[in-house]
Amino acid sequence: GVFAHLELLEARAYEAAVKQEEMEQQEEKLARLKARVQELRLQRDKLRAKVDLQQKEQLGKEGAVSNPAQPSARAVLEWKIKSLKAMLQIFYLTGISGKLSKRGVCFCISTAYEGTYLDSYHLDLLTKPEVQIYRHSVPIFIPLQQIAKKYLQTDIRRFLSVLSDHLNAYVGRRYQADQLQEHFSGRMKGALQRNSLCNLLVFNYNVSSESKTFPFNVRLVYGDPCCSLPTKVVISCT
Repeated sequence: GVFAHLELLEARAYEAAVKQEEMEQQEEKLARLKARVQELRLQRDKLRAKVDLQQKEQLGKEGAVSNPAQPSARAVLEWKIKSLKAMLQIFYLTGISGKLSKRGVCFCISTAYEGTYLDSYHLDLLTKPEVQIYRHSVPIFIPLQQIAKKYLQTDIRRFLSVLSDHLNAYVGRRYQADQLQEHFSGRMKGALQRNSLCNLLVFNYNVSSESKTFPFNVRLVYGDPCCSLPTKVVISCT
């Protein structure tokens, strides 16, 4: 009777306190990771500015030796090789690594969520006669062609950065769905429903109070394809 009810309340209070502590720890961890990401982005921007300056200086020197108006073909080729090597070094700091190949450049985009390494995706680019995608392991539901059409010919750095944002957001959403299904399947009623891009998650769970049970339905909508957190949450109770 009364003691059982008190024990139930005490158990719920303890569970709530544990959840609150876990949430606070996750928030602290997220804040540290955000600060680290910001620090790496600042380092990346500084390196980009430094490389751009070196490229301009080098191109000016090579152009002055032969013809200030039109540098030689060899000078342009050497400048492109140096530019690619410098770009590969910069991208390594942001989870993107690469190496020169006979046909062009091979990139590897590593993904992670909250410090947990997840998957790697590969992308082979041809550089002659123009930059184009030769082969890749990017999932079909990632808008690779749209991103390439917008950035590949004009700004390859931006192309890789946007593609990396899409991939990291996707694997982050998928990882959260897997964790939800793995650790809270006992509380959910039925299976977790999700689409290929994992930008829509639907699941049901029950909440019991005394002799009543309340069934809840949850819809998580991820409106931003480059974000691993939902932009809209709908919870209904029948």
